Amino acid sequence: MKYKIKTHTGAKKRFKLTKNGKVKRGKAFRSHILTKMSTKRKRNLRKGGYTDKTNTATIKKLLPYA
Repeated sequence: MKYKIKTHTGAKKRFKLTKNGKVKRGKAFRSHILTKMSTKRKRNLRKGGYTDKTNTATIKKLLPYA
């Protein structure tokens, strides 16, 4: 009998897979204590990014059906 692999709920909230197999992510340091940050820095944190290739394989294991 084959069992389904459970999706890591923390990973599914934080990462999305693109069609090319890259892993999209949001930037960190955007939750609180934003008054001391410059507007430019906060604006750049709004933009998403991609995970580093060293972490991509690990995240894909956590999202088996994405």
